[in-house]
Amino acid sequence: MKVDFIYFDAGGGHRAAANALRQVMEQQGRPFEIRMVNLQEVLDAMDVFRKLTGLRLEDIYNQMLKRGWTLGSPQLMVGMHWVIRLLHPKAVRLLEEFWREHRPAMVVSLVPNLDRALGESLGRALPGVPFVTILTDIADYPPHFWMERQVQHFICGSAKAVEQARAMGHAEDKVHRVSGMILNPRFYEIAPLSAEERAAARAKLGFDPAKPVGLVLFGGEGSAAMREIARRLPDRQLLAICGKNAKLRERLRNMPHAAPMFVEGFTTEVPHYMQLADYFIGKPGPGSISEAVAMRLPVIVERNAWTLPQERYNAEWVREMGVGIVLPDFRGIARAVKELLDPAAYQRFRDATGRLENRAVFEIPDILERIAGLR
Repeated sequence: MKVDFIYFDAGGGHRAAANALRQVMEQQGRPFEIRMVNLQEVLDAMDVFRKLTGLRLEDIYNQMLKRGWTLGSPQLMVGMHWVIRLLHPKAVRLLEEFWREHRPAMVVSLVPNLDRALGESLGRALPGVPFVTILTDIADYPPHFWMERQVQHFICGSAKAVEQARAMGHAEDKVHRVSGMILNPRFYEIAPLSAEERAAARAKLGFDPAKPVGLVLFGGEGSAAMREIARRLPDRQLLAICGKNAKLRERLRNMPHAAPMFVEGFTTEVPHYMQLADYFIGKPGPGSISEAVAMRLPVIVERNAWTLPQERYNAEWVREMGVGIVLPDFRGIARAVKELLDPAAYQRFRDATGRLENRAVFEIPDILERIAGLR
């Protein structure tokens, strides 16, 4: 059965989730032929942002993340949605042509903002072909972000997202709950380390194995906030992962820091590095938070006017689940780390992470088979 997985590279988490799900389904021998479709490439002909600036919309978004230019992002999203509505008829025409040419038997979207055009075009070109949206955020950010008023399926990783879908009027049999965000299977396959192995691996990175290590991670593009965090935590051992941000990596490597600080660039070894850390500091991205919790790391995140609007609920989720501390800004990071590492508090946060078992990447294939009528 031919299935299209729709992703784009704005932020990186959408491609990562699609790849992780495809990998698991192929390993399990599911009866699907999965094709990865970069939506940006399908719609390149109508990318007004590229015509104006020479950059794709996803490239503009990634530059915003890298440079920390996220203040006012709710207003920017309103403007982006206005452009999407303006170009909606053209998007539908382009997508109709694409569906008629490639004729998938099911379409699975892992992208926000454009699901109305995806659903409407699929319904016109190939009536009856199921359309499924997998939210790669913990909850929706209405209106017109993840959920639209159209006949389709939603796969939701939280009770909040399920509640939002039902409140919009979607039928019970079209709303499917899973236990969290899609994680790369490496987070489940990685072998546990003994105390001796963990101490040796920490020492190899230059750390004192007996002292706590904080992992600092701000997604695949890194963030200038990582320098402020390192500056405010001079006496804390830090493991900083900068992603594709080579300039940030070099600045952190050259930065004076009293305690040991290991700086990494883009890596596929995040699960291993999380094994070596004791807590997580970063933005409230759904992927990073979910990875940290899966590895039983209490988290420290901030929520303020610079936080992307679709990630603001994630900070509330951290509080609701009791898995970490939410700050108004990272100026209070030193106090927060001290609070988190208090033995009684740390054990409470660790216990909370242990109560959340996320198996979403293994649950979704069964749901897709049911939607496809194969079960």
